[in-house]
Amino acid sequence: MLSAKSLFQEILDHDASFALFCSIAASGESQGGWENARIASLVPHSERDLAPKIARHGADEDKHGRIFNALLRKRGLQPVPVPADTDYTMLLERHGIGLAHARLRVDRPLTVQDIVTYLAHSRVTEQRASEQMDLLRRHFADHPDLGRAVKMISHDEDNHLAYCHEELLRFARAGHGRAIQRTLRDCALAEIRVYRDVSLAVMAHMGDLLGWPRAKSAVLAAGIHAVYAWERFAGWRRMVSLEPPERRDALGGSPAPAPEFA
Repeated sequence: MLSAKSLFQEILDHDASFALFCSIAASGESQGGWENARIASLVPHSERDLAPKIARHGADEDKHGRIFNALLRKRGLQPVPVPADTDYTMLLERHGIGLAHARLRVDRPLTVQDIVTYLAHSRVTEQRASEQMDLLRRHFADHPDLGRAVKMISHDEDNHLAYCHEELLRFARAGHGRAIQRTLRDCALAEIRVYRDVSLAVMAHMGDLLGWPRAKSAVLAAGIHAVYAWERFAGWRRMVSLEPPERRDALGGSPAPAPEFA
Protein backbone atom coordinates (compact mmCIF):
# COMPACT_ATOMS: atom_id res chain seq x y z
CA MET A 1 0.00 0.00 0.00
CA LEU A 2 1.31 3.44 -0.93
CA SER A 3 1.75 5.93 1.88
CA ALA A 4 3.75 9.13 2.35
CA LYS A 5 6.13 7.31 4.69
CA SER A 6 6.70 4.33 2.40
CA LEU A 7 7.22 6.63 -0.58
CA PHE A 8 9.78 8.78 1.23
CA GLN A 9 11.47 5.67 2.63
CA GLU A 10 11.90 4.28 -0.87
CA ILE A 11 13.43 7.54 -2.06
CA LEU A 12 15.75 7.77 0.96
CA ASP A 13 16.95 4.19 0.68
CA HIS A 14 18.22 4.57 -2.91
CA ASP A 15 21.40 6.57 -3.48
CA ALA A 16 20.41 8.17 -6.78
CA SER A 17 16.94 9.25 -5.65
CA PHE A 18 18.31 10.43 -2.29
CA ALA A 19 20.92 12.53 -4.12
CA LEU A 20 18.23 14.11 -6.28
CA PHE A 21 15.97 14.77 -3.28
CA CYS A 22 18.74 16.47 -1.29
CA SER A 23 20.03 18.39 -4.32
CA ILE A 24 16.59 19.82 -5.09
CA ALA A 25 16.08 20.77 -1.43
CA ALA A 26 19.55 22.30 -1.05
CA SER A 27 19.18 24.33 -4.24
CA GLY A 28 15.84 25.78 -3.19
CA GLU A 29 17.07 26.65 0.28
CA SER A 30 20.22 28.30 -1.08
CA GLN A 31 18.17 30.39 -3.49
CA GLY A 32 15.96 31.46 -0.60
CA GLY A 33 19.03 32.40 1.41
CA TRP A 34 20.34 34.63 -1.38
CA GLU A 35 16.95 36.28 -1.91
CA ASN A 36 16.48 37.09 1.77
CA ALA A 37 20.03 38.41 2.10
CA ARG A 38 19.49 40.76 -0.85
CA ILE A 39 16.12 41.92 0.47
CA ALA A 40 17.63 42.59 3.89
CA SER A 41 20.29 44.77 2.26
CA LEU A 42 17.68 46.73 0.28
CA VAL A 43 15.06 47.33 2.98
CA PRO A 44 13.75 50.94 2.82
CA HIS A 45 14.84 53.26 5.62
CA SER A 46 11.33 53.35 7.07
CA GLU A 47 11.47 49.58 7.68
CA ARG A 48 15.10 49.27 8.75
CA ASP A 49 14.09 47.44 11.96
CA LEU A 50 12.88 44.58 9.77
CA ALA A 51 16.26 44.04 8.11
CA PRO A 52 17.80 41.86 10.87
CA LYS A 53 14.78 39.53 10.80
CA ILE A 54 14.95 39.17 7.02
CA ALA A 55 18.70 38.55 7.30
CA ARG A 56 18.08 35.86 9.91
CA HIS A 57 15.50 34.26 7.62
CA GLY A 58 18.14 34.15 4.90
CA ALA A 59 20.75 32.74 7.28
CA ASP A 60 18.34 29.94 8.23
CA GLU A 61 17.75 29.09 4.56
CA ASP A 62 21.49 28.99 3.92
CA LYS A 63 21.87 26.70 6.92
CA HIS A 64 19.22 24.35 5.55
CA GLY A 65 21.03 24.19 2.22
CA ARG A 66 24.23 23.22 4.03
CA ILE A 67 22.38 20.57 6.02
CA PHE A 68 21.05 18.87 2.89
CA ASN A 69 24.49 18.95 1.29
CA ALA A 70 25.98 17.51 4.49
CA LEU A 71 23.46 14.67 4.41
CA LEU A 72 24.74 13.88 0.93
CA ARG A 73 28.36 13.89 2.10
CA LYS A 74 27.46 11.59 4.98
CA ARG A 75 26.26 9.05 2.41
CA GLY A 76 29.37 9.57 0.30
CA LEU A 77 27.32 11.25 -2.43
CA GLN A 78 27.74 14.42 -4.48
CA PRO A 79 25.04 16.94 -5.41
CA VAL A 80 23.45 16.30 -8.80
CA PRO A 81 22.06 18.81 -11.33
CA VAL A 82 18.57 20.00 -10.47
CA PRO A 83 16.17 19.50 -13.39
CA ALA A 84 14.59 22.79 -14.48
CA ASP A 85 11.07 21.42 -14.09
CA THR A 86 11.70 20.77 -10.37
CA ASP A 87 13.01 24.28 -9.58
CA TYR A 88 10.14 25.52 -7.40
CA THR A 89 11.68 28.92 -6.63
CA MET A 90 12.45 29.88 -10.22
CA LEU A 91 9.11 28.60 -11.50
CA LEU A 92 7.34 30.82 -8.97
CA GLU A 93 9.36 33.78 -10.23
CA ARG A 94 8.37 33.00 -13.83
CA HIS A 95 4.75 33.18 -12.71
CA GLY A 96 5.41 36.69 -11.41
CA ILE A 97 5.25 35.71 -7.75
CA GLY A 98 7.52 37.47 -5.28
CA LEU A 99 10.33 39.88 -6.09
CA ALA A 100 12.17 39.16 -9.32
CA HIS A 101 15.86 38.31 -9.11
CA ALA A 102 16.60 41.03 -11.69
CA ARG A 103 15.15 43.59 -9.26
CA LEU A 104 17.10 42.21 -6.33
CA ARG A 105 20.38 42.52 -8.23
CA VAL A 106 19.87 46.29 -8.55
CA ASP A 107 21.38 48.31 -5.69
CA ARG A 108 18.31 50.48 -5.20
CA PRO A 109 16.21 50.44 -2.01
CA LEU A 110 12.97 48.51 -2.16
CA THR A 111 9.64 50.19 -1.49
CA VAL A 112 7.27 49.41 1.36
CA GLN A 113 4.98 47.75 -1.19
CA ASP A 114 7.91 45.55 -2.27
CA ILE A 115 8.32 44.44 1.35
CA VAL A 116 4.61 43.69 1.60
CA THR A 117 4.88 41.63 -1.60
CA TYR A 118 7.90 39.77 -0.22
CA LEU A 119 6.15 38.98 3.07
CA ALA A 120 2.95 37.81 1.34
CA HIS A 121 4.97 35.55 -0.96
CA SER A 122 6.88 34.20 2.03
CA ARG A 123 3.72 33.62 4.04
CA VAL A 124 2.39 31.35 1.26
CA THR A 125 5.61 29.45 0.56
CA GLU A 126 6.47 29.08 4.26
CA GLN A 127 3.05 27.51 4.81
CA ARG A 128 4.03 24.85 2.30
CA ALA A 129 7.51 24.43 3.77
CA SER A 130 6.15 24.15 7.32
CA GLU A 131 3.65 21.47 6.28
CA GLN A 132 6.21 19.46 4.33
CA MET A 133 8.74 19.50 7.15
CA ASP A 134 6.04 18.62 9.68
CA LEU A 135 5.25 15.55 7.56
CA LEU A 136 8.91 14.52 7.47
CA ARG A 137 9.30 15.17 11.19
CA ARG A 138 6.29 13.00 12.05
CA HIS A 139 7.62 10.08 10.03
CA PHE A 140 11.40 10.44 10.41
CA ALA A 141 12.11 12.28 13.67
CA ASP A 142 13.78 9.11 15.01
CA HIS A 143 15.67 8.31 11.81
CA PRO A 144 19.40 7.91 12.62
CA ASP A 145 20.54 10.13 9.74
CA LEU A 146 17.60 12.42 9.00
CA GLY A 147 16.01 12.85 12.42
CA ARG A 148 18.09 15.72 13.75
CA ALA A 149 18.02 17.54 10.43
CA VAL A 150 14.26 17.40 9.91
CA LYS A 151 13.53 18.50 13.48
CA MET A 152 15.86 21.50 13.18
CA ILE A 153 14.55 22.57 9.78
CA SER A 154 10.93 22.06 10.82
CA HIS A 155 11.44 24.29 13.85
CA ASP A 156 12.95 26.99 11.66
CA GLU A 157 10.15 26.82 9.08
CA ASP A 158 7.56 27.23 11.84
CA ASN A 159 9.46 30.31 13.02
CA HIS A 160 9.48 31.74 9.49
CA LEU A 161 5.73 31.24 9.16
CA ALA A 162 5.08 32.88 12.53
CA TYR A 163 7.23 35.85 11.54
CA CYS A 164 5.32 36.31 8.28
CA HIS A 165 1.98 36.32 10.11
CA GLU A 166 3.21 38.84 12.66
CA GLU A 167 4.74 41.26 10.17
CA LEU A 168 1.83 41.10 7.72
CA LEU A 169 -0.61 41.84 10.53
CA ARG A 170 1.54 44.84 11.45
CA PHE A 171 1.41 46.11 7.86
CA ALA A 172 -2.36 45.46 7.74
CA ARG A 173 -2.83 47.67 10.80
CA ALA A 174 -0.79 50.34 9.00
CA GLY A 175 -3.29 50.42 6.13
CA HIS A 176 -2.02 47.78 3.71
CA GLY A 177 -4.78 45.24 4.39
CA ARG A 178 -6.37 45.19 0.94
CA ALA A 179 -3.05 44.97 -0.85
CA ILE A 180 -1.98 42.14 1.45
CA GLN A 181 -5.12 40.09 0.86
CA ARG A 182 -4.97 40.61 -2.91
CA THR A 183 -1.29 39.64 -3.03
CA LEU A 184 -1.80 36.63 -0.75
CA ARG A 185 -4.61 35.31 -2.96
CA ASP A 186 -2.60 35.75 -6.16
CA CYS A 187 0.43 34.08 -4.59
CA ALA A 188 -1.57 31.17 -3.20
CA LEU A 189 -3.33 30.38 -6.48
CA ALA A 190 -0.05 30.53 -8.38
CA GLU A 191 1.79 28.49 -5.75
CA ILE A 192 -0.63 25.59 -5.81
CA ARG A 193 -0.24 25.33 -9.60
CA VAL A 194 3.55 25.44 -9.39
CA TYR A 195 3.55 22.95 -6.51
CA ARG A 196 1.42 20.55 -8.58
CA ASP A 197 3.73 20.87 -11.59
CA VAL A 198 6.88 20.47 -9.52
CA SER A 199 5.43 17.49 -7.64
CA LEU A 200 4.57 15.77 -10.92
CA ALA A 201 8.07 16.48 -12.26
CA VAL A 202 9.81 15.24 -9.10
CA MET A 203 7.75 12.04 -9.06
CA ALA A 204 8.51 11.45 -12.75
CA HIS A 205 12.25 11.81 -12.16
CA MET A 206 12.09 9.61 -9.06
CA GLY A 207 10.10 7.01 -10.98
CA ASP A 208 12.77 6.88 -13.66
CA LEU A 209 15.52 6.45 -11.07
CA LEU A 210 13.64 3.83 -9.05
CA GLY A 211 12.13 1.96 -11.98
CA TRP A 212 8.53 2.43 -10.90
CA PRO A 213 5.94 0.59 -13.02
CA ARG A 214 3.53 2.75 -15.00
CA ALA A 215 0.65 1.82 -12.72
CA LYS A 216 2.44 3.13 -9.63
CA SER A 217 3.44 6.36 -11.38
CA ALA A 218 -0.15 6.80 -12.57
CA VAL A 219 -1.52 6.38 -9.04
CA LEU A 220 0.94 8.93 -7.66
CA ALA A 221 0.15 11.40 -10.45
CA ALA A 222 -3.57 10.97 -9.78
CA GLY A 223 -2.96 11.70 -6.10
CA ILE A 224 -1.07 14.88 -6.95
CA HIS A 225 -3.89 16.03 -9.23
CA ALA A 226 -6.43 15.26 -6.50
CA VAL A 227 -4.51 17.38 -3.99
CA TYR A 228 -4.40 20.22 -6.52
CA ALA A 229 -8.16 19.94 -7.13
CA TRP A 230 -8.83 20.23 -3.39
CA GLU A 231 -6.41 23.14 -3.02
CA ARG A 232 -7.89 24.92 -6.04
CA PHE A 233 -11.39 24.51 -4.62
CA ALA A 234 -10.77 25.45 -0.98
CA GLY A 235 -7.37 24.43 0.37
CA TRP A 236 -5.64 27.61 -0.82
CA ARG A 237 -7.55 29.57 1.83
CA ARG A 238 -5.30 28.20 4.59
CA MET A 239 -2.45 30.06 2.89
CA VAL A 240 -4.07 33.49 2.99
CA SER A 241 -5.46 33.69 6.51
CA LEU A 242 -3.61 35.82 9.05
CA GLU A 243 -3.68 35.41 12.81
CA PRO A 244 -1.42 36.36 15.71
CA PRO A 245 1.13 33.55 16.03
CA GLU A 246 1.86 31.68 19.24
CA ARG A 247 5.55 32.31 18.62
CA ARG A 248 6.03 36.07 18.98
CA ASP A 249 9.10 37.79 17.56
CA ALA A 250 10.18 34.41 16.19
CA LEU A 251 13.09 35.88 14.23
CA GLY A 252 14.11 38.52 16.74
CA GLY A 253 17.61 38.62 18.13
CA SER A 254 20.79 37.29 16.59
CA PRO A 255 20.78 34.04 14.61
CA ALA A 256 21.80 31.01 16.60
CA PRO A 257 25.08 29.40 15.53
CA ALA A 258 24.45 27.09 12.59
CA PRO A 259 25.79 23.60 13.44
CA GLU A 260 27.15 21.69 10.50
CA PHE A 261 26.16 18.13 9.69
CA ALA A 262 29.05 15.86 8.80
